[in-house]
Amino acid sequence: MKATIWHNPKCGTSRKTLAILEETPGVDVEVVEYLKTPPSAEKLAQLYKDAGITPQQGLRMKGTDAADRGLPEADDATVLAAMAAEPILIERPLVETDKGARLCRPQDKVQEIL
Repeated sequence: MKATIWHNPKCGTSRKTLAILEETPGVDVEVVEYLKTPPSAEKLAQLYKDAGITPQQGLRMKGTDAADRGLPEADDATVLAAMAAEPILIERPLVETDKGARLCRPQDKVQEIL
């Protein structure tokens, strides 16, 4: 099974999720450091749809100006465009497999798609 993780190596939850993926037999892991290679607004929309959450639920609030900018109340297109332009606004880690996608907070949520 292939798994793609949008990863921030400075984030403990992201590192723990990556460790779960790497320790699971049969999982081929692709690591995307999303701060260096951000996903497009279209890719984010697909990931959130597959995860069953809204773009607003995928916003990183801690350490960002998302609230000051009104992003939690903004429409999906505005939130997705802001995330694509400023990937620090993306909550992490996002993981995608052929079984779906999850925002892995806590990290054990990744088990749902393995």
